[in-house]
Amino acid sequence: MAPPMIDPSLFDQLKSKIEEDTSIRKELDQIVDDLNQHVSFTQGVLSRIHSTPRSKYASLLGQVQDGINKEIETVGKLAAFASQYPYYKYNHKWSRTVQDAISTVILCAWLGGLSTESKPGELGRLLTLEDVGQVFNVPVNLKDRDAFHITIEEYLLGLIAVIDELSRLAVNSVTLGDNAMAVQISGFIKDLHAGFQVLNLKNDILRKRVDSIKYAVKKVEDVVYDLSLRNLIPAQDAQ
Repeated sequence: MAPPMIDPSLFDQLKSKIEEDTSIRKELDQIVDDLNQHVSFTQGVLSRIHSTPRSKYASLLGQVQDGINKEIETVGKLAAFASQYPYYKYNHKWSRTVQDAISTVILCAWLGGLSTESKPGELGRLLTLEDVGQVFNVPVNLKDRDAFHITIEEYLLGLIAVIDELSRLAVNSVTLGDNAMAVQISGFIKDLHAGFQVLNLKNDILRKRVDSIKYAVKKVEDVVYDLSLRNLIPAQDAQ
């Protein structure tokens, strides 16, 4: 009898690989689901800044820090597990959630949270990509090895989400009588918009999101312009 043309063990090997891949994806899904829950909690607490006077930010940011601590712990689990496997095979599973986690950390720091002895809390502090990596205790923009990391694109998309949130805060801060906040936000997002303009972006999604920043800038400019017309802020501050 002639030997079989196909080795019977071939499909047994393929079955084993498929089962292994399915197991990896299920584990990743569970970790990302946990991270999503922590991010949603933190976003929910942060959303209260729109109805909270600046003088009461301290207690609010304490609750935000609790949520971020859980994010940090879960990102650590994700990094430890995901780094065992090819990064670009699975990174689509967590990228959006990581972007959202990054935005909560950047916004918290901007509002004066995440303060340390070397970096005391102050309004308007912008975390760099490297700062965000230190907060989550994971590498950033890795080029020398295949492991979990935070990418430049994830950082920039998280930053754009913060710009959108700050443009909304500018309007609501005026409602709360804090005109100075609107002026500071206007200057901050104008500077960011100018910075984004010098980037040579190849990512289509990122380019589209960057285009949307001009609408946030215009929205806040209109708020500051209206305040200046009413002589509610000094002309120098408005400029």
